[in-house]
Amino acid sequence: MHQQIDKKRKLYIYLFLLIFLTTINNLPLINSGYLKLKINQIKVSGLTDENNFKILKDLDELISQNIFFVNKYYFLSILEKNNLIHSFKVTKIYPNSIEVQVKKTELLAVTDRNNKKFFIGSNGKLINFESYNKSLPYVFGKIKIKNFIELKKIIVKSKFNFEEISELYFFPSGRWDIKNNKGILIKLPETNLLKALNLAYHITINEIFKNDKVIDLRIYNYVISTNE
Repeated sequence: MHQQIDKKRKLYIYLFLLIFLTTINNLPLINSGYLKLKINQIKVSGLTDENNFKILKDLDELISQNIFFVNKYYFLSILEKNNLIHSFKVTKIYPNSIEVQVKKTELLAVTDRNNKKFFIGSNGKLINFESYNKSLPYVFGKIKIKNFIELKKIIVKSKFNFEEISELYFFPSGRWDIKNNKGILIKLPETNLLKALNLAYHITINEIFKNDKVIDLRIYNYVISTNE
């Protein structure tokens, strides 16, 4: 019994010495440049030069920090504030630089809040409106952006091309109307939107209805088409 206790004591002593000596012997390494890998360069790409520079300024405090101790949550906290960003990839390039590759959100439509225009991004965020050389549909009404994005997905699945839509109207009941580039207004039901959209598409290309400007599909199993 005493022999077993002595063996355990010796084992603890050996472990202590091993840890102690390892710590002492590694002091030069700890104090060397190998573990003092300070960030001295950050590169940002994916947006315009102006917006890349803005992100770079937000990340300025990383300069001179140890590259080992920078984690993804820091980048999340900074980059998720930028409404232009859909996703991003951060690469640590040892010993002392970081590359941030940004994917810009797709601009889906234009809407307004408090009489101010905004783009609606595919990331579900509102983006300050600026001049844009592509024609985007205008969304009217107090929308929840996620509802609009869901509607867009349904339109894309339908026979309609989303680029053919010029205006979308949202109502407090949750129902939508859409207008295409030919000026035809389609009043959609609250449910079965994909089926209704496909039906509306076939009506819009049918010669019988070529002069009609309103297609009302709000009542189940009824189509009301007028030229006003």
